[in-house]
Amino acid sequence: MKPVIWTAILLAATLLMTAWLSVFESPSTDDADWAEYLGGPDRNHYSSLAQINTTNAAQLKIAWEYHTNDSGQIQCNPISKDGVLFGMTASTQPFAIDAATGQLIWQRTDTTASNGFSTSRGVAYWENAANGEDKRILFTNGQWLYAINAHTGEPILSFGQQGRTSLKAGLGPQAQQKMVISNTPGTIFGDLIIMPLRVSEGPDAALGHIQAFNIRTGKLSWVFHTIPHPGELGYETWPKNTYMNSEVGAANNWAGMAIDRKRGIVYVPTGSAAFDYYGGNRTGQNLFANCLLALDARTGKRIWHYQFVHHDIIDRDPPAPPNLVTITRHGKRIDAVAQVTKQGFVFVFDRDTGKPVFPINEVPAPATDVLGEQAWKTQPIPTKPAPYARQTLTEADINPDAVDRDTLVATFRKHRFEGPFTPLTQRGTIVFPGLDGGAEWGGAAADPDGILYVNSNEMAWLLKLTDKQTDNQLAALSAGQRIYSVTCAACHGAGRTGNPASGYPSLRDIGNRRNRDYVASVISTGKGRMPAFTQLTPQDKQALLAFLFGEEKQEPGLNVSRESRPVRRTDPSARTPGKLTYRIGGFAKFLDKNGYPAIRPPWGTLNAIDLNTGEYIWKKPFGEYPELSAKGIAQTGSESYGGPVVTAGGVLFIAGTKDRKFRVYEKKTGKLLWQTELPAAGFATPATYLAKGKQYVVVACGGTKLGAKKGDSYVAFALP
Repeated sequence: MKPVIWTAILLAATLLMTAWLSVFESPSTDDADWAEYLGGPDRNHYSSLAQINTTNAAQLKIAWEYHTNDSGQIQCNPISKDGVLFGMTASTQPFAIDAATGQLIWQRTDTTASNGFSTSRGVAYWENAANGEDKRILFTNGQWLYAINAHTGEPILSFGQQGRTSLKAGLGPQAQQKMVISNTPGTIFGDLIIMPLRVSEGPDAALGHIQAFNIRTGKLSWVFHTIPHPGELGYETWPKNTYMNSEVGAANNWAGMAIDRKRGIVYVPTGSAAFDYYGGNRTGQNLFANCLLALDARTGKRIWHYQFVHHDIIDRDPPAPPNLVTITRHGKRIDAVAQVTKQGFVFVFDRDTGKPVFPINEVPAPATDVLGEQAWKTQPIPTKPAPYARQTLTEADINPDAVDRDTLVATFRKHRFEGPFTPLTQRGTIVFPGLDGGAEWGGAAADPDGILYVNSNEMAWLLKLTDKQTDNQLAALSAGQRIYSVTCAACHGAGRTGNPASGYPSLRDIGNRRNRDYVASVISTGKGRMPAFTQLTPQDKQALLAFLFGEEKQEPGLNVSRESRPVRRTDPSARTPGKLTYRIGGFAKFLDKNGYPAIRPPWGTLNAIDLNTGEYIWKKPFGEYPELSAKGIAQTGSESYGGPVVTAGGVLFIAGTKDRKFRVYEKKTGKLLWQTELPAAGFATPATYLAKGKQYVVVACGGTKLGAKKGDSYVAFALP
């Protein structure tokens, strides 16, 4: 063969290899862009931009506002790429706008999508290294993963079935009639997208296996079984054949993932096993629920894992993606992965081995008094950093300024509380930190110095278990009442009065506020914390709607006392192993009569933690109640949803509070540099990027949560 031909072959091979390797560095991490969810594959919410800095942050002005015309809760952290901003509307439809002006490029209103009432935290971007025109946006709506053209918003018809593929593909036959959606963008590795899933938290939950799909074709590439099959590691930590038990599911990754593309490792925090609050039918340690999994991104094979809660029965799953950080310990540089939790802990591990950077102790955990339950005897607590959320509550912690303090103290005494792992009881349990954390889905920011920034909630919740209703109790109810009692009453109350302060609206006279089609859609597709009730037959749904809209005869039974109902008492010793025998008797935040947290402030904090030492740099109350501040009761802190962003300019951007404020802090000291009022509360993590030479910071303002007014916009700020 002639030398020139060999040269051509070698050149072609080199170009192919270069293209192949470059795929594994995609998406772009150009400093000007915010090209991935939470800023990059490390999920560190960090930007190297410094145009906005500590000296000029107070000069920020609104640069533009984009209205989606689709109001409601928007949790989206938008991405920017090459001067285009991609985001999601409240009803989970994607759009593209000019990142410098907010002018619309395209917005989808896809009527073929299963357009329900979920929320979306963003989209994923992918481009074909061998074809610069093949740029795709991947997003979810209902049970489907979609691929669309980033330039036009049009479907990529060669992907899956005419542009979409089912998130149920690798979950087995039992998932086909169950709720499976995704709130959080997938994680990209080469031609793969690894998908988070949201499933029910009740006994109707689908299996939450980790799945990777081929971005070019939409085909399923690999599956990791989070509830193991026979012969797989962890199978022995569940009752036999649990993966086939229709009343046990979840162990899903709902919070999102981080990826180290050079190592080819994806770090996956997994959720609780379902049913979340009673595990008598899933005795054992329950691997791989409540874990941080390190998986080979190419194959899905387990490299290492660590379980944060053994046999979780109080929904203590990791709420956010981990942070990939590099820290210095004893003079040695360590590539680490840090995971924040609802309990208020930060766990830090070596990325390669899973070895804890700071020692972790297995401490005794409170025992259960619920028949059939087998709470785990110990739980892990890191020695450093110290918790960022309070771990104890006593009568002295009941808010001394509450007008009904005596009533709150009496409620406290009636409920059980023995720390963050107190199991639920039939008399009632205080869950603190609350069901939403501690840390929440907004997650933590981290800078290259190894400093972690996390906003934390301090809200106590009241929960209790109750016996599942017996057959003749349910038989005393009409069809619609029976379905309401089983599926709705735990949250909305037996009398349909709801608990708006806890996020559960009243359903009394619902027909005066909503039409029948809207309510039917919410039942079918879910909304916010409410899951989709896909297990209900069309006849069940019609009966439930008839009950809610007053079209069904109200039979006695639902609102009468327990003693007056026909009850078939069940001998506790006759409980059937492996069957779910308890349900939640209700959710409620622990509030005073005016709707403020029952415990003394702070009710929310912002924290800066040095992961090199495990020590705090600063900690301060975060958020306020304007009406209390007007009375001189300031610095209370408040609940917050959506995380911070930090930059090389030395600033920290954060929204997330009901008070509608967007704040900028000095990241070194926690000093407030500037704040402004948004058109609606921004329950989302901001994004920052460079467009046409100017740095912008953008936050989604959807409101709705915590009773805040609705919004429909994305607001961008920049220097004049």
